[in-house]
Amino acid sequence: MIRFSFASILVMSTVAAAAADSPNIVVIMADDLGYGDVSCYGAESLQTPNIDKLASEGIRFTNGHCSASTCTPTRYSLLTGTYAFRGERTGIAPPNSPAIIKPGTETVASILKRAGYATAVIGKWHLGLGGPDGPNWNGDLKPGPLEIGFDTCFLLPTTNDRVPQVYVNDHVVPNLDPADPLWVGDKKPNPDHPTGLSHRHSLKMDWSHGHNSTIHNGISRIGFYTGGMAARFRDEDLADKWVEKSVEFIEQHKDEPFFLFFSSHDIHVPRMPHERFQGKTPLGFRGDAIVQLDWCVGELTKTLDRLGLTEKTLVVFCSDNGPVLDDGYKDGAVEKNGSHRAAGKYTGGKYSVFEGGTRTPFITRWPGHIKPAESDELVCTIDLAASLAALTEQELPANSCLDSFNVLDALLGEQNANGRDHLITQNNGNNGTYALRAGDWKLHRYDRHTARNKIVEQQLADTKMPQFVLYDLKSDPSESRDVLQDNVAVADRMKGQLAKLIEDGRSRN
Repeated sequence: MIRFSFASILVMSTVAAAAADSPNIVVIMADDLGYGDVSCYGAESLQTPNIDKLASEGIRFTNGHCSASTCTPTRYSLLTGTYAFRGERTGIAPPNSPAIIKPGTETVASILKRAGYATAVIGKWHLGLGGPDGPNWNGDLKPGPLEIGFDTCFLLPTTNDRVPQVYVNDHVVPNLDPADPLWVGDKKPNPDHPTGLSHRHSLKMDWSHGHNSTIHNGISRIGFYTGGMAARFRDEDLADKWVEKSVEFIEQHKDEPFFLFFSSHDIHVPRMPHERFQGKTPLGFRGDAIVQLDWCVGELTKTLDRLGLTEKTLVVFCSDNGPVLDDGYKDGAVEKNGSHRAAGKYTGGKYSVFEGGTRTPFITRWPGHIKPAESDELVCTIDLAASLAALTEQELPANSCLDSFNVLDALLGEQNANGRDHLITQNNGNNGTYALRAGDWKLHRYDRHTARNKIVEQQLADTKMPQFVLYDLKSDPSESRDVLQDNVAVADRMKGQLAKLIEDGRSRN
């Protein structure tokens, strides 16, 4: 028999009452979506009516950021509220990466679960699975999301240009046949294993660089795998599956507070949208994938409408990093881009600490609570942990969410609310490339001089960046003029501030 003390019953009743007054929370994170990729942020080559509707009914932030310009570190920071450069193995995760966020770590999910929410992550994970030896693909895939606060998950375990092309539901790969075990590795399992190099002629989408190992669905990937044939998915069906599972979760929990982290993959390579979206834009499969993402947003919001949950739900729309055109496949993104500017007026994109790498669409909507507006307050996905803790009246332990600020008033559009006063952004992992925003000033720091990608190289004419560069975003939002020599005192102050923020190991008081 289970016995409860009066005190424990009182605590549970208090949590239940607080949860009943709290909104449902849906965080929609796009993948590789740039500031200029949706029509409410200026795109003219395609239309995104469902994302635009969110913006028209909520707050469209013009200074909304992720904390890194690649996926794994941004997702780590969103969930943990801590800059990824403070963690270990937080660069782009390989196929067999162990769990990067360790059990017991405070996360957005654990905070909301403590507040009485049902919690789910559906879509791309790319934060590793399993213990120190990595995933046990044929057994229990833990630790994983369920060990850091999620009640359930339905995942693309890595990212779709990396093997394996199977789903993970909670702790297992669904539909896996024990007679056909799944093997994942970083070397060819045998000399005759077909790859994008040996069987390039058979590919339905060719590769441009890398991405030429194991072939699945006519597309070669990073890494090698065999087996698991009954568990494999078709690229074209990913978005439909994310929507199907998300709708199921919302319907199951419509009578209680829920948190859904809808982690899209659409715009990330390999871009292979469902056939019904192919050819819908003049931008090739990349543009078609953006339209598919917009459809996903529409399906989620229609579900909230149908269940009478719209005015009970806070929706946050964001992206994990800025855009990239050629990211390893010949999918027409470069050739068909035309006049479209994926990063809008900003320089750079994915892999860079220029504004185009981390300034992305960022929208909040909660009808009846958020008044439609445009905001230039500085907000970041890393702040969701502290802000949602404040929303649900949860205290943050001092040793958790080390860089997450409570900017809830800014997210809700409260009068005279302020966003954060500074922000560190990074490119990937722990390789010493940072940028510090403080007001209109932005300092770049390149410890290893490795912060260039193809987009940035075109801007910089292949010149090597000095260790420090200073930009005035007010007069130069495209970061085209280094003004460090004319503002030495500002640069020195920001160098010291950045160094201290890194060395202190935290920025939240």
